[in-house]
Amino acid sequence: MNDASIEIAHGLRRAAVTERIVAETGIDDSMIEGLVRRFYEEVRAHPLLGPIFATRIHDWEPHLQRMCAFWSSVALMTGRYHGTPMAKHLPLPVDAEHFDRWLALFEETAWRTCPAKAADHFIERARRIAESLEIGIAGTHGAFLARGERYRSTG
Repeated sequence: MNDASIEIAHGLRRAAVTERIVAETGIDDSMIEGLVRRFYEEVRAHPLLGPIFATRIHDWEPHLQRMCAFWSSVALMTGRYHGTPMAKHLPLPVDAEHFDRWLALFEETAWRTCPAKAADHFIERARRIAESLEIGIAGTHGAFLARGERYRSTG
């Protein structure tokens, strides 16, 4: 197989996976956008999380569009997002408390805005993302977490 054939095969496989997920969960672009927009409304109003975003995001629409692409890639395997989430999160002043609140808000929003199968799908992925980011952030501060350990900042 040449490179073009491999790329076509990957594209077909990705499309089949996306189609299966859509059929099983009902997730589509409209649902993703609704979830993302409602979630970030909650985040912006939150006393712990809001200030972290307020000092870094001044034009929300491009961020929301990026997050829609991110969740399309995460939830539907579309490949729309091409960023580096870990690199973006490493310098943030966050720890387990922030991730717990982020997850709680995300889960509440998913349950309010999505059917059960879709909410389960989003929440499972959000938990994995949060765990990965927390481990990465802890490592940048010299804290290497064992399974089940949480990162608590000292500052």
